[in-house]
Amino acid sequence: MKKNPVVYKTMREIVELSHTALVLWDVQDALVNVIFNRQEFLLNLKSLVDAARKHGIPVIYTKITPLPFDWESSFRLYMQMKRSGVDSLDKLRPFLQPGSPESEINSEVKPMDGDIVLDKHTASIFIGTHFENLMRNAGITTILFTGISTEFGISSSARDAANRGFYPVVVEDCVSSYNRDLHEAALKTLTVMSIVVPSAEIIREWE
Repeated sequence: MKKNPVVYKTMREIVELSHTALVLWDVQDALVNVIFNRQEFLLNLKSLVDAARKHGIPVIYTKITPLPFDWESSFRLYMQMKRSGVDSLDKLRPFLQPGSPESEINSEVKPMDGDIVLDKHTASIFIGTHFENLMRNAGITTILFTGISTEFGISSSARDAANRGFYPVVVEDCVSSYNRDLHEAALKTLTVMSIVVPSAEIIREWE
């Protein structure tokens, strides 16, 4: 006889220590330095990361790692040109090249021994990485999403997580963007297809 699936009904059940992981999406200096609420964002994120480590919750970082132009998709190059305001590849400046200072994860929330750092080149943590296998292997069912930017990688990854059956939790005061309007609009949309809560509520449930 088929059993009914276990459904988490409270926030305490959703962020229970044994099945929760924390993702820090692209908290690289080039992005951190242009968000609208840098100081507040880093303060909140550091508190959440510290709490996660205190309770033994896995911490996963992503880093934008661009493909060489010759191996990049035409559309992605088009979007890079559009965002940069240039009309040819010759005018497109390298962005977040591995090893460059701007590509490094911000020192306030940098990885520690035991954390996982994933290089990736798409706007979803599930595309082109082993992230889903890592989560399945570890018995993770809830993924906390933090980082930059809310309307881009956070939204894409949270949607993909939901489509794959995970509980996507977007930590509303630990995500940000260079554009406050886009950030706030994205958070409103995310409340429809994910769980959006402040970091203090999550930390409280872990205590």
